[in-house]
Amino acid sequence: MMLGELADIGRDPVRGGYSRHGFTAAELTLREWFVEAAERAGLQPETDRNGNIWAWWDDRRGPDALVTGSHLDSVPGGGAFDGPLGVTSALAAVRELRAAGFAPARPLAVAVFVEEEGGRFGLPCLGSRLLTGALPAADALRRTDPDGIPLAAAMRAAGLDPERAGAEPELLAGIGAFVELHVEQGTLLAPSGAAVGVATGIVAHGRWRFRVSGQGNHAGTTAMDARRDPMPAAAGAVLAAREIAVEHGSRATVGRLRPTPGGTNVIASAVDFWLDARDDTEHRVRATVDAIAAAAHRLAAAEGCTLDIVEESSSGRVDFPAPLRDELAALLGDAPQVPTGAGHDAGVLAAHVPSGMIFVRNPTGISHAPAEHAEPDDCAAGVRALTAVLRQLAR
Repeated sequence: MMLGELADIGRDPVRGGYSRHGFTAAELTLREWFVEAAERAGLQPETDRNGNIWAWWDDRRGPDALVTGSHLDSVPGGGAFDGPLGVTSALAAVRELRAAGFAPARPLAVAVFVEEEGGRFGLPCLGSRLLTGALPAADALRRTDPDGIPLAAAMRAAGLDPERAGAEPELLAGIGAFVELHVEQGTLLAPSGAAVGVATGIVAHGRWRFRVSGQGNHAGTTAMDARRDPMPAAAGAVLAAREIAVEHGSRATVGRLRPTPGGTNVIASAVDFWLDARDDTEHRVRATVDAIAAAAHRLAAAEGCTLDIVEESSSGRVDFPAPLRDELAALLGDAPQVPTGAGHDAGVLAAHVPSGMIFVRNPTGISHAPAEHAEPDDCAAGVRALTAVLRQLAR
């Protein structure tokens, strides 16, 4: 498996797993690897104005191009399969097709989208959002990473011109279909006994930053009843988010919390935490977030603090087109069709291009963590499935 070639790139010695964020040294190394691997497979790699890489079968581009691929970046301390499995499987499928002497009747490409996880700049599917115009370039370029580095500076350091970033309607119009292979992030396939499945759609989801502001002070000299401490309010809001999500039948997660200034013997002056909320529809997501926000406002006021909330991203429900997903399932021997609660570039592209997804079974369902796993035999089945799909759709 080509995944083995990536095993030492971006290992995180503190969190475990991998930390490979957009335009960091690890991700840039992976991009270089992809370009070299694509050229070895006989493809012609090109980088678009947003940093997405397109490796074409031959000199043909659109119209009606068939595109597959995924991403190479990760969440902080992520697993080895999320993203890279789709990229390496696409390259393996291309090699299989070339070895069999296959000649596609339409343009064909393997794509790598930049910063799909949003692990550095806080916005998932950054590359595909910029490509499609779902995110205005000016808004994206102002975003900063945890070290205060703007996206524009990171792009410039990677050899890109941020002034050219933004929607690429001609490139987008040349894509006739997009199929993304991905490790399943859940256990819906496991009971079916199938190594691969087809995605029906993606639930609505979004990210919000909550900032509770109080008064920084000395931990030893400030009486408990004289404090304006944002930490108890933030902690209460985190607990409230869980309770409210359960009540609403939604999913709400706070996986990141940052106190300022962050000293052990210091009462924080502010606490930032990020809420991830998901449900079947955007309306249900917003109802859950509104309830969490109301609880957080009450908790902040009780501590003499203020609360500010910023929506960092929001994606509505995506239903992949039934004709394409039924065709994929039939090609794969009536493969099971399952939904997903995870966002993907395929979900962004689906608003503009017929898009579908193939999932590879994950025996434990663990993802976004070092224990993420897929069996070698299942990964091989995924390559065979993607090869069959590309062969049929590219005829």
